[in-house]
Amino acid sequence: MGKKFDLKTYLVTNRDNKTDQEFFNIVEQSILGGVSIIQLREKTTNSKEFYEMAIKLKNLCDEYNIPLIINDRLDIAIAINADGVHVGDEDIPGNIVRDIIGSDKILGISASNVDDAIVAEENSADYIGVGAVFPTKSKDTNEISIEQLKNIVESVNIPVVAIGGINEDNISLLKNTGIKGVAVISAIMGSDNPKKTSENLRNNF
Repeated sequence: MGKKFDLKTYLVTNRDNKTDQEFFNIVEQSILGGVSIIQLREKTTNSKEFYEMAIKLKNLCDEYNIPLIINDRLDIAIAINADGVHVGDEDIPGNIVRDIIGSDKILGISASNVDDAIVAEENSADYIGVGAVFPTKSKDTNEISIEQLKNIVESVNIPVVAIGGINEDNISLLKNTGIKGVAVISAIMGSDNPKKTSENLRNNF
């Protein structure tokens, strides 16, 4: 489809109790550390706050030429002209999202088994997010085994990104699974040194 994007180190945001300055500083430091794509995922903000955060984050990502993906909120993605959208099994079906955003935008779809992954590919996903691969408090999802992850990778022809509890200590366990990247939330968003953590994650993967 002509889209070029690097999924190797994928930051999924989680603002928690951070100020705007703290939040955007962490994101910028992570980019300087090698994060290659960012997903704005905020489950507790209202639409106005989400939109305002998205605008600021889009400006930051554009400055560093990093794609910005919006989680769930197709309306926000369209409003700020984000680089793409990521949807899960409780969101608008992927094929409908693709019809709305067109072929030039990035579409990510979550999957937790082979059947879901195959449907995601049929629905024109550019990549699939699979997890949780390790225990996590950030996402409400069941864990999948390394073997299941490998099976999903082998079942599709598009890139797979692992998510869920990934950190500097366990990332090496994913090395021979065939995934194209790791999506990280807490390990970076909660780090005292997000730049160094991002560097270590990228190098260790």
